Order: sequence, then C-alpha cells, then structure tokens
Amino acid sequence: MKAGGKSRRKYALRSLRSQLLARTLLILALLLVLIGFLQYFLMKDFLYRSRAEAMDTQLNSIPADLLIKDSQEQSRVTAPQEQTNRRNNRPGPFLFWPDMSLASIDTDGTFQSLSNENGLKPPRLTTEQYQAMQQSKRMRHGYQLIRDAQGKEQLVVFRPLGPPDRSSGLLQMGVSTNSMQEQLINQLRTFILLSLIALAIGLALMLPVLRRTLVPLSRMVEAVKRIDAGNLAERFDAEQGQYEVDRLAVSFNGMLERLEHSFAAERELQMQMRRFIADASHELRTPLTSIHGFLEVLLRGAASNPKQLQSALESMYGESKRMNKLVSDLLLLAKLDRTPELKLEDIPLDALLLEMKPQLLMLAGTRKVVFDMTAGIRVLAEGDKIKQVVLNLFHNAVQHTDMERGVIQVNLSAGKKLVDIQIRDNGPGMSKEQLERIFERFYRGDESRTRSSGGAGLGLAITQSIVEAHGGNITAESTPGTGSVFKVTLPLAGTV
Repeated sequence: MKAGGKSRRKYALRSLRSQLLARTLLILALLLVLIGFLQYFLMKDFLYRSRAEAMDTQLNSIPADLLIKDSQEQSRVTAPQEQTNRRNNRPGPFLFWPDMSLASIDTDGTFQSLSNENGLKPPRLTTEQYQAMQQSKRMRHGYQLIRDAQGKEQLVVFRPLGPPDRSSGLLQMGVSTNSMQEQLINQLRTFILLSLIALAIGLALMLPVLRRTLVPLSRMVEAVKRIDAGNLAERFDAEQGQYEVDRLAVSFNGMLERLEHSFAAERELQMQMRRFIADASHELRTPLTSIHGFLEVLLRGAASNPKQLQSALESMYGESKRMNKLVSDLLLLAKLDRTPELKLEDIPLDALLLEMKPQLLMLAGTRKVVFDMTAGIRVLAEGDKIKQVVLNLFHNAVQHTDMERGVIQVNLSAGKKLVDIQIRDNGPGMSKEQLERIFERFYRGDESRTRSSGGAGLGLAITQSIVEAHGGNITAESTPGTGSVFKVTLPLAGTV
C-alpha cells in the first residue's frame, strides 16, 4: 500500500500537468515578487519626493525675518558683546511639528538647532559639507536621508537664506521617515496578501484548464495503447486545435503508415519465402524421387539387362542435369537478391545480338525468326548477363510457339535516353491473371506442361532480376490467341 502511494506521488510529480502547473505558478510568483520590489522602491521614491516637495513649500513660506535678525552693526561690537549679540541675532526655539526638525547653518558652517523640545533633534552634516553646499552656484535640489544622533533616519531638505547672489546661510528641515516606512510596509503587506490570493485563484483556474488542454495527449496515449503489430490501422486526429499536438499526430500517423507498409512488405516477403522454399523443395524432390526409383529398379536386377541399364542411366543423367540446372538457378537468384556485383562495360548492343544470331536460329529450329535492329546502340552492361536475358526470353518464345507456323521477332531500337529490346511471338498468348504472375518464381503459366519441357518457372524471375540490376525494366504484354511481347528497357551509355 505504501509502495502504491509512493508510486502515485512520483507519477503526479512527473506528470506533464503537474509540471506545467508548478512552472506556471513559479513564473507567476517570481513576476509578482519582481513587481513587489519595483513597487516598493518606486513607491518609496515617490513618497520621499512628494514629502520633500511639501517641505520645500513649507520652508519657502517661512519669512526669513522671523529666523534671522539684521546684523549690519555686528562689526562695531567688542568680542564679548559680539558673542552676546550673535546669540541674540538667532531666535529661540521655533514652534514646530513633533516629527520634524529645523536648523540653521551660518556661512562659516556654524550649526544651530531651531526645533523646540517636542521636535526632533536635527541631524548634522560636517562643516565642510555645509560650506561646499553654500559655495555651490547651483543649490542642491531634492532630498537627503540622514541619521540623527539617536540613529533615527530623517528626510532632510535645504533652503538658502538671503538673496541668490549673496547667501547668508542655509535653512535645514527634516522629518522622520517612520510614518512613510509604515505606509510602505502596509502597502507591501497588502500586495503580498493580494499576490497570495491571485496565486490561489490561478491554481484553482489552471487545474481545469490544463486538464482540458491535455485531453488530446490523453487520447493519443489511449490510442497508442491499442496499437500493436496486428493493429496498425489506428490513426490520430490531425486537427485537434493545438498546433504542437497536431504536428505530433501527423508524425505519428506517418510513422504508423510506414510501419504498416513495412509489416505488410515483411509478411509478403515471408509468404514468398515460404512459397519459394516449398516450390524449391518440390522441384528438387521430383528428380531425386525419379533417380531413387531408377536405382531401385537397377538394384532389383535390371542392371544385368543392357537395354534397361542404358535407359535407366540416361534417365538419371537427365534428372541430375535438370536438378543441377535448378540448383544453379536458385544460387543465381540468391546472388541477385543481394547487392549484385556487375562488371559493367560500354558494349555495342546491336553487335551483341548479331553475335547471338546463330545460337538463336538454332534454338528456333524450323520457326521463322525476324531481326530488326538499329545500329550504333551502346549500353553500360555486363555482356554475359544481357545474353542470358535475351536467351531466356527467346527460349520462352520458342516454347510457346508452333514449330511450323511460329514466328519470333527480335527488335532493337533506342530513344533519347533508353534502349528497347523486344521479343515478340505469335503463340497462344496469356490471360490477365497469367500476366500478373508471370515474373513470380516457380510460376508456370501453362500447368499442362511437364517439368522436363516447361522448366521450373525461374527463367523469367532471373531475367527480371538481371534487368533491374542494370537499372532497367521488363514488361510483358499479351492478348490470348495473338501472342505475347516482352519488352526490356535499359539506359543508354552515358545517361546513367
């Protein structure tokens, strides 16, 4: 039970829905944190600048006569009197707000607090800083954050005393930043609370949205579960409204289609292989059975009879010869099924056929043979293999034509890129069903023929393999009662 619960938790953490939800909420939380920081600093600067402008307005509204008395006769007074008058020149503590401080600074940097007992203690800069501030042609604008003697932070603004061309000192006003800090913290707390509420609402809304968004993927998973080697016809909907899922569905459909074709081709190849093995076994068993029978006859005493012995030996020789031919054809087909290694040469095809003419006439016997060949046709091929193609097709025509009325035509012509070899006969022809299977291995169109006269049905299969190994093509056309024509197409030399 514990293992099952752990597995479910692990699955939940690894599921696409939970990962999308977690990452979306994480990004949203990071954005909210970033917005909170930006809001805090921007709001802080806005509050401080607004308060500084209000303090500038307050300072400008205070008459300078209330703060500084005329001191034109101070130079005539003795030193003790001067100190007394200097003290009298400055007013006493000025009535002010409790959270504010006020101070004046002479031109020599002398600092004097103007806050009453209920006010804040004004923070103090160094004498050099005050003098540099007064000597600057451009009075410092804005505000400064300074800590007083008690360590409390104050927002401080300055105002020059006297006319701009003849400054008689500075007036400094400060205010505690505690209230502004509390306001910022309250706003930050409110933002955090609203952010948490937004995340909770986002979580509640994202769950059903993600569940609905991932429905197409769930359908694809269920469809994949139904697919196996025996059921490759399953296809996915390629228009589910999601571009990425649609692309994935199209890719899956293409893969399934290729797999289906591959499995179909594999099944067809296996069926052909089984038929091939069965036919080869049958073809080899027949001559072996015949030889075995003749040997039994000889063992029973026929060997002592010269006539029976001679007949049995001739029959066994014929069967062994036919079996040897069958084995040779099977080995040739096996070699052609692999990548054939041809010794290609640039040969004159018309000269090759003329060289074969005496042999073809001998095979034809009393049949009429007509040659129609175009001179100067050259192909890139292996001469012996092309001879085998012509001999197989010519021998097939001889077998299917009458000895007395048979006519066989051998035509050679060429186009711009291809050369055609046609062997036509006036035999009984073939039906449509026979034409569809004529190049299958061990197929004999005329089942009435014996194996000794009709062959094993490998000649046309070997011919097709040789032609295709040369980059060519072979076709057959026939009409029952009018004969057949076999057409071999090969590329001309220089066009491959």
